[in-house]
Order: sequence, then C-alpha cells, then structure tokens
Amino acid sequence: MRAKSSKKPTLKQLELLIALSNSESISTAGAKLGMTPSGTSHTLRALETALGGAVVDRNASHLTLSAIGQQILPHARDVFASLELVEANAAASAELRSGQLRIGSFGHSASMTLLPPIVDDFRHRYPGIEVSVTEQADPQIEQELVERRLEVGMVTLPREQFDTLHFTTDTLVAVVPNGHSLCEHDPVDLRELVEYPFIMTRAGSQHQVRTMFDDAGLVPKVTHEMQQLLSILEFVAAGQGVSVVGALSLPDEHPGVTYLNLTPRFHRHMGLACLDSSRLSPAARAFWEHAETHASRR
Repeated sequence: MRAKSSKKPTLKQLELLIALSNSESISTAGAKLGMTPSGTSHTLRALETALGGAVVDRNASHLTLSAIGQQILPHARDVFASLELVEANAAASAELRSGQLRIGSFGHSASMTLLPPIVDDFRHRYPGIEVSVTEQADPQIEQELVERRLEVGMVTLPREQFDTLHFTTDTLVAVVPNGHSLCEHDPVDLRELVEYPFIMTRAGSQHQVRTMFDDAGLVPKVTHEMQQLLSILEFVAAGQGVSVVGALSLPDEHPGVTYLNLTPRFHRHMGLACLDSSRLSPAARAFWEHAETHASRR
C-alpha cells in the first residue's frame, strides 16, 4: 500500500475513474475524455498517489477496478451528480425560475408605502423568487450593503458610495396633540417646536430631522426616542411632547394628533441602493430593473 498523498483528487482524475468503470481498457477510458495515452497514464498515476493505492487491478485479464477504486466510485459519481445539480440551479436562477432576494427597508415610509407595490408586481412576474423584506435603521442597511449581506435596500438619499434609484421626495411634518397651541400655526416655525418636549424618531427619518434642526441652529428638547411610528403617535396624543416625521410614513389621520407643515420646509429623498448594479445576482438584477420601471412612472 502506497502512502497517501496530501493532495486531494481532482475532478479530472475522478472523471477518469468513472470512465474506467465502463471501459475495456485504460487508453479507451482516457480517449472518451479526449486524453492522450500519456495524459491518461499521468492522470491515473496522480489519482492513485492521491488515494494511496491502485484503483485498477493490473493482474486481471481485463480492466477491473481495485477494491479502492470500487469503494471510491460511488462517491465520484455523487460529486458529478452534485455538480449537475449546481449547474441546474444556477441555470434556473439565471432564468428567474428560482432564487432568493432579501431587501433592506429603513422604516415605515419605505416598508408600507414605497416597497409593497413594487414587491407585489415583482412576485407576480417572478413567482419562483422568494422575496423577504428586512426592516432596519438607515445606517444598518448601509453597513449590510457594504458587507454584501444585502444586495439591495431602500435608503434615504444621497448615498454617493452606492448605485441608486430615486423614487420619491418626502416632506417632514410636525405632529402635535389635538388642541395644542401650535395648531393655530400652520405652517409652524421650527423655533416654536423647540420650546416643547420633543419625541425623536429613531427610524428612517432620524438623520433628516436632526439635520433640519442643526441647519437651523436649533436644539430640540428630546425627552423620548422611539423606533415605532405608532408609539410616537400615541405619546404625542397623550400630550407627552411634539415630534417631526416624514409625511409618507403617516396614516391619513390618527386619534388625538394633528399634522402641521413646517417652515422652513425640509425634504428627504428616498430610493433603492446597491453596491454595484452591474454585479447583482440574477434575482437582484431583475428586481433592480423592475424598480427602475416603477421609478420612471412616479
């Protein structure tokens, strides 16, 4: 018995083993694979070195696999069967018959307003693609795009480091309790908002809200920070403070609160982002092109 080599058998070597199992001679097996006699001999020797023993019984009157060869043969066939399955799945994915797509979404505006019609149309067109939406704050989506854990995500724009598609422009609005003195002012001046306890969103528009106050040289009296829009609305309705959120994220009405325009007006731009639109998977590429069509219609 030869000492086993540290090298693993190559696909070419395993392919020769399979050919040997149903050929009349070693040279015939090699010829089936387009190999020369010398190339066949070299490949066979390399396989036997890798396995640590002969795969052909050279004492037999006709070509016969050795005990090692017969033991390894089913596994060699499994390798090529798996490769065929990989190729079939890749082809199906390329033709969009199957696949998975995970989309990042930064908050209520994107998850409830922008994405649903795009995702619904995409699922109808490509029913074999499994689509899931993961809601996270803007910085987390940006990080996952950079680390390639997400291929595409809804973000606030601009994002210079990404390829992006602009979808819509939202307006920030004030949310105050019904009957609040600010209800007499529409639009309400930012300088008036900072006189009251402020409930800061921790969702998609947080960066824009903070930027709005910074640009105006104002500091809100933040008493609460909340992730969920419904929590913000309920706290405002209970008289715990005032807030500023994106208009697209708001329901048409909510008990106990009033929406007010702001002066100066402040906008946020929203869209889809990816690290490199030319290197997306088939499913992500199809979604990107589908989203481009939707964006052009807005």
